Amino acid sequence: MAGAGPAVVSRLGDALLGESTVEGAHPMAFHEIRALEIFDGLPDQALHVLVDASDEIEFVAGDVLWVEGQPAVIWWVLLEGRLDMVRHVGRERMIMGSFAQPGQWGEGWAAFDPHGVNMVTGQATTDGRMLRVPVSAFRDLAGSVPLIRHFLDGLFQTAREIEASTRQREALVSLGRLSAGLAHELNNPAAAAIRAVGALETSMRDARGAVLDLAEAGIDSAQYIALDALLAEARTPVDDSDALAVADREERLADWMSAHDVDRDWILAPALAAASVEPEWCDRVLGIVGGRALQPALDWLASTLMSLALMNEVRTSTQVVSSLVDSVKSYSQMDRGSFQRINVTDGLESTLVVLAHRLLPGIEVVRHFDEVPLIDAYPGELNQVWTSLVDNAVDAMGGHGVLTLTVSQSADGDRVLVSLADTGPGMPPAVLEHAFDVFFTTKEVGMGTGLGLTVARRVVVERHDGEISIESQPGTTVVRVSLPTTQSPA
Repeated sequence: MAGAGPAVVSRLGDALLGESTVEGAHPMAFHEIRALEIFDGLPDQALHVLVDASDEIEFVAGDVLWVEGQPAVIWWVLLEGRLDMVRHVGRERMIMGSFAQPGQWGEGWAAFDPHGVNMVTGQATTDGRMLRVPVSAFRDLAGSVPLIRHFLDGLFQTAREIEASTRQREALVSLGRLSAGLAHELNNPAAAAIRAVGALETSMRDARGAVLDLAEAGIDSAQYIALDALLAEARTPVDDSDALAVADREERLADWMSAHDVDRDWILAPALAAASVEPEWCDRVLGIVGGRALQPALDWLASTLMSLALMNEVRTSTQVVSSLVDSVKSYSQMDRGSFQRINVTDGLESTLVVLAHRLLPGIEVVRHFDEVPLIDAYPGELNQVWTSLVDNAVDAMGGHGVLTLTVSQSADGDRVLVSLADTGPGMPPAVLEHAFDVFFTTKEVGMGTGLGLTVARRVVVERHDGEISIESQPGTTVVRVSLPTTQSPA
């Protein structure tokens, strides 16, 4: 009997070798099996045959009853207790669901597919009991009615194909949309940096030529030092948000240069105006170098100021690129452990950055972010939730509306509350009732998979022991997510 057994560590070690860690079995009471809803309508004679071919397994918390990837030659039916359905993706351990209701069943796929394997690992989280049915008995039961057998064979194969192709398409569509969005967001600062570097090369060449002209004009070190002091004054940051004021300043400088026979005023005046230079500043340049060296002096000053402005533009553009890369790393949780102590607000912000291409000018994003405690979570998975919810809200608003994100703390301080509200048309009751159903979608053909809210619910409820709900009426839809601040890794 499987009540006692090796320590949990040993059990998990056995599981890694592909072995069940439960031990022994004993007969069952027929009336208990008869009471399970799953066997309603099955004649007593057929059920007796099934029970006689099966046995009852007792397990304790930590036991592994079946292992992912091993031949699915046992059909398992829960009698008592709770098990988690665990799947390993790379080095990550993901809980796909759980058994907690007597009569829930799993695996046994070899009854319909000779090469069928267990889709997940079944690991007990409490003490309990399972009905262990050999796949041959299960196959005989299903095969006793040919129509049912053919139906189940076809259903099993079709379901697997649909799920596989749908998930593959969902992943490709999501990746394609995110890639296109990121390419768009990265293109603007990258293009600005490239343009600035090209212009910087020209301005540096002009500055070098101006230095040679100043040397030929015969200015001395004292004059050069005085010009450098004027340059430092002009480099003072200015607020050039008032385009009209800058344009007026540029016109005054052009008039001054024209009056003093300075060439290329259409190039020099804009560079000096952007540095808040006035004609009086040019008078001081004239006083330092005289009329003979005025042209090369202004050429050097303007080229140097333009070079400094262009370097600042390159710095700003590359900082934007770096910020986008950091946001993507935060969003994808690159180089980080899967289970962390996180700030929910950070995940929402990084999601908004990644989805910036979806937030068209007609969509206003309003944030109400309170100071909230950190939570134990799988941030990469939560970011999938925020992505799905923001994406749905944007689609619902059709390019125009208000998306309001709110982060707050529950009254008892044990939970962090997140809500996303949009001003779309709302969801009719018939749609709202099925919002979390697998493959249910209201989007046009080719635009949705029907898995977004289903995955969101699984991540929030099963992975984080949280809650998710939707309230909708014409003009407003609000999705509310409640997450506990502390939990243990799955």
